[in-house]
Amino acid sequence: MLMHQTMRWYGPKDVVRLSDIRQAGCEGVVTALHQIPVGDVWPVEEIQLRKKMIEDAGMNWTVIESLPVSDDIKRQTGNWQQHIENYKTSIRNLASCGLKVITYNFMPVLDWIRTDVSYEMPDGSKALYFNRSQFVAFDLFLLKRPGADLDYGPDEIKKATATFASMTEAEKEKVFRNCLLGLPGSDDAFTPEQVLSELKKYEGIDEQKLKQHLFYFLEQVIPVAEETGMVMAIHPDDPPYAVLGLPRIMSTEQDAADMLAAVQSKANGLCFCTGSFGARKDNDLPKMIRRFADNIHFLHLRNTKRDEEGNFYEAAHLSGDADMYTLISEIAAIQQKRNISIPMRPDHGHQMLDDLDKTTYPGYSAIGRLKGLAELRGVEYAVQQSNTAVTS
Repeated sequence: MLMHQTMRWYGPKDVVRLSDIRQAGCEGVVTALHQIPVGDVWPVEEIQLRKKMIEDAGMNWTVIESLPVSDDIKRQTGNWQQHIENYKTSIRNLASCGLKVITYNFMPVLDWIRTDVSYEMPDGSKALYFNRSQFVAFDLFLLKRPGADLDYGPDEIKKATATFASMTEAEKEKVFRNCLLGLPGSDDAFTPEQVLSELKKYEGIDEQKLKQHLFYFLEQVIPVAEETGMVMAIHPDDPPYAVLGLPRIMSTEQDAADMLAAVQSKANGLCFCTGSFGARKDNDLPKMIRRFADNIHFLHLRNTKRDEEGNFYEAAHLSGDADMYTLISEIAAIQQKRNISIPMRPDHGHQMLDDLDKTTYPGYSAIGRLKGLAELRGVEYAVQQSNTAVTS
């Protein structure tokens, strides 16, 4: 049984067309209603409209990425209780339209963070890159977050100071802009004032409290998912450690185990992202896949290459730190055991060839993801052939 191959699509405004995705060999599309304000209900009419658009292009839509969780819910402030009720209604509406998997994350304020969204690779293609020293310099000297110096050791501050001193004004502006990019699917960037204001709202919320808020949210929505036949798939933190003084609670194997133990249900599960979890050396990806086999509902297969200083870049799908053959072998065993085809998408492809002249969402140009999908498809075919040879 093969993985259900999909690709992310940001909707009608996406430079990557549905026809491009179908030609890449995808069976389905992973998308969201980015035009709906976070916290509001997703109406059936809007869901059906998007679904018809995808089906008219010859594909299906079963995975939502993402149905966002508001910061009010994450903090349990403001209109958070109404937002949870709205989330429940959205689950029911999505289920009534035939959708199956809801992806979400519980990262405070910011989604993924990179210091460079056009890092040039030796072959001339461009990748996403996280430079730890530049990020610390951004936090200390560009954002000027109060108390930031308390989050870093003397050696790291010294290095960041030297890094900042060596940067040109253009480089500072580039790092500043990249670190404040808005959430995926949005054309708007955060201003420093907005970020500092949002960070302040998380004062007094540490890792333990944020986990409690996640568990409460799941206690409310998982029963609705169960009764409607939906499953929830949380995406890990990216990068998988604390940033800007904010707690991160889905970065390690233990974090995932805590979440699954808090609300024990097949509907409570993971979007297993090999790139996000793989950016930490202490995450044993094959072991994690085996441990959480029954609760992996969606797969992001991508590869990162990290170093000892906390830097990492998006490597080609088969050339980073993750052993993709081993991971896909583990996934094949899960699918055989569960008798399902797990939705998968290639993630964060390099910008390359003709796409170098196009403006796309960072990491989501068409050709780089097509290359990644082709490579992953080849690995999966090799795994299937190997398994067939063993059993015959």
